Amino acid sequence: MPLKLSLKPGEKFVLNGAVVQNGDRRGVLILQNKASVLREKDIMQPEDVNSPARRIYFPVMMMYLDEADAPKFYDEFALRLTEFMGAVRNPDILTECVACSKHVLARQYYKALMGARKIVDYEDQRLGNVASGVQNGGDAG
Repeated sequence: MPLKLSLKPGEKFVLNGAVVQNGDRRGVLILQNKASVLREKDIMQPEDVNSPARRIYFPVMMMYLDEADAPKFYDEFALRLTEFMGAVRNPDILTECVACSKHVLARQYYKALMGARKIVDYEDQRLGNVASGVQNGGDAG
């Protein structure tokens, strides 16, 4: 099934690892086969990985964008998800964490990424920045 992207003027997106930018007018792009596509709003830069939920999102995003290297991002994802699940008690978000993990294990990285986005949104809306209780590679984060 084709994927139809409606693009705003100047909107950037990643298509199979290449950064592409729309021109100065609205545009529509129709992809006829499977491709890794990520809109600018869903792209997280390394310097933005500053909270427990973002430490889950980032490796999932990298697995989605670079499926060939997914195994090198998996351990970080598993560690950060385990830490997050140990600190959160909300049953709905814990269910989302489990679903995200299942999608990663099934190599359904886009579905996992959308689940990880829900985890980030939960953290932002409900908890603020909860980084104080979770370590970032040995640094308090």
